[in-house]
Amino acid sequence: MCGIVAATANRNIVPVLIEGLRRLEYRGYDSCGVAVLRQGELVRARTTSRVIDLAEQTTQLDSTLGIAHTRWATHGKPDNINAHPHTSHNLIALVHNGIIENYEALRQPLLEAGYIFVSQTDTEVIVHLVHQAYTGAQKGNLFAAVQAVRARLRGAYAIAVIARDQAHRVVGARAGSPLVVGLGEDAHYLASDALAISASSNQMRYLEEGDVVEITPDTCTIVDHANRLVDRPLCKVNVHHQSAELLPYRHYMQKEIFEQPQAIANTIEGIEGIDSDLFGANAKTIFMGVERVLILACGTSYYAGCTAKYWLEAQAKLPTQVEIASEYRYRDTVPDPATLIVVVSQSGETADTLAALRHAKALGHQKTLAICNVHSSTMLRETALSFMTRAGVEIGVASTKAFTTQLVVLYLLTLTLAKARGLLSATAEAQAVAALRHLPTALQAVLALEPTLIAWAQEFATKDNALFLGRGLHYPIAQEGALKLKEISYIHAEAYAAGELKHGPLALVTERMPVVTVAPNNILLEKLKSNMQEVRARGGVLYVCSDIDGHIKESEGIHVLHLPAHYGALSPILHVVPLQLLAYHTACVRGTDVDKPRNLAKSVTVE
Repeated sequence: MCGIVAATANRNIVPVLIEGLRRLEYRGYDSCGVAVLRQGELVRARTTSRVIDLAEQTTQLDSTLGIAHTRWATHGKPDNINAHPHTSHNLIALVHNGIIENYEALRQPLLEAGYIFVSQTDTEVIVHLVHQAYTGAQKGNLFAAVQAVRARLRGAYAIAVIARDQAHRVVGARAGSPLVVGLGEDAHYLASDALAISASSNQMRYLEEGDVVEITPDTCTIVDHANRLVDRPLCKVNVHHQSAELLPYRHYMQKEIFEQPQAIANTIEGIEGIDSDLFGANAKTIFMGVERVLILACGTSYYAGCTAKYWLEAQAKLPTQVEIASEYRYRDTVPDPATLIVVVSQSGETADTLAALRHAKALGHQKTLAICNVHSSTMLRETALSFMTRAGVEIGVASTKAFTTQLVVLYLLTLTLAKARGLLSATAEAQAVAALRHLPTALQAVLALEPTLIAWAQEFATKDNALFLGRGLHYPIAQEGALKLKEISYIHAEAYAAGELKHGPLALVTERMPVVTVAPNNILLEKLKSNMQEVRARGGVLYVCSDIDGHIKESEGIHVLHLPAHYGALSPILHVVPLQLLAYHTACVRGTDVDKPRNLAKSVTVE
């Protein structure tokens, strides 16, 4: 979602700010802006276009102090007035990620004090509060003003603030949204993502919940939630921006789909057998006491969890529940200390999943595990155990390689828990590890089927609706396929367990309704074939992803994609890839913005 970049240096930092925003474009945004101090005045540039437009507006700007922002609209429509940075009396400028839940209560006293609001954002409340404190009780101390205001805010936020009369000072604060300090030579930086400032610094300090930081070109001062001076660990972070590496692909999403064999190979690299230590030094002790599993996630990660439920119950014999994180945190539950809480997130900063984790811990759950793709994320720091997928940077908003690597790790977790419970023989372990090691090769064979999916996309691009069907272990894969199609092509798509057809969805089936069927050669295939006949009998057109040994033949109204021979428990990982490619190529035909679909963001850091 929204991105923050700030810098103070003894040289021009405007190019650093613009480059930082460019690196944050993958998160999704609908406006962007910059505020710098130039010749003793605050100068702003804002646009509802892309960062490249902002870059053109700022070619003549130079400054040693500034803040910049990409905004994903929450309060107020996407326009220049609501775009960040926001200012107060041309003295204070501020950028903000997150949502201030009590902004309406804070706004009224400010109105009564004479402050004028020009935007519809919650952010404008913060900048006026900082101005009020800075010009009042804190008497020109920006650090103290932000500390005072921080105590009044409710919600999740990260902010960066500058003042017109503070030529070399940026103050930041975080609560619920990430913020990192970058240390450079005669320069310091703030950003919501290390990637944004990695070209200028690889020495980072990650702020913790409630921290306030003040940076100058030469100093970095951090206080915690109780205003005590703290020294956060210095981390060397090596992250790389991959914009120059797009070719020969048209979009990042296509590139990331084709990176999946390597991403999976990287994730399982060095794994020779199933060992609890894969998940942390204390994993063996924690896993021995597990009697059930609760997986908390959102979006694509939720469907990864739904797939894992089948594995965990079948192989580890553990009752497993999967919940949408935003639902779990707001309902009464029955806590059980023997439950393993598993949180799954690409970014490790997903607001609802983090809140659900904290809610579970508040209920007494101590057995916690994070599966995440970002080693510096908050989620990894807040769980007892963790496993970091090694998918690499994923820029496309619609997740692909993060999803398949999550599935791989969840399968490793299944095997590990099964072994801890004495349910995994040495032979079965060796076979499972061999299947995982061969998985990248099997995926290459699936990717080679892209031409067929390009042809299917020509038909799909003319439709307004689609159904996806699956059964058992592959039902969540059908759900993920429907999500991908709607995310990037804007075609309305829904997934159903195929046995539910005659309980309602069959009423939708006509010759204008394409029906995608995930049909692996497993024990449910004959049942699924009957469901397919129900579709054909109503004139529906089937697009079937079948294993080569499933012996489903093409005929009138039935298009078949033949994947390699059935891949057993890991079959979902193979079957999701054609659905990713179908969504991608359909979106290309329809001409949508594949990597940055409308209204969506990569890292969902607000509730």
